[in-house]
Amino acid sequence: MSITVGFLVFLILTVLLLVAVILTGFKAKRKVHLRLVAITIVSLATAIYYAERLGTLYDLEASGRIYPIHLWIAKAATVSYLLPLVTGFLTLKNPAMRRRHRWCAFLVVTLTLAAAVTGAAMVWMSDPLPV
Repeated sequence: MSITVGFLVFLILTVLLLVAVILTGFKAKRKVHLRLVAITIVSLATAIYYAERLGTLYDLEASGRIYPIHLWIAKAATVSYLLPLVTGFLTLKNPAMRRRHRWCAFLVVTLTLAAAVTGAAMVWMSDPLPV
């Protein structure tokens, strides 16, 4: 699988899995929800792996200001995945945490989508490196 195809496949898969995680969370289907969370984390890690490799094919600094903005958002998105993990486990023991867990989950989705949009803009505005 090429680097570009691998990245696109795992990015789209991660977003689709996030949607499934949200839907199963709203429906309180805990077993499926927890399994999907684990699969989503693996998919995200694979997408990040391909993103790093994709970055070696472009002069990303040529994209200008979007480059550091994307890096900041992408790192924030990655770290933010810890929030719903922690609040999710707390919700299992204390259902009153459900609202906080939901807010954290939406934060993750928002940051993930922002990272995807800024990453696409960054690659689009970059110059391909000679092969």
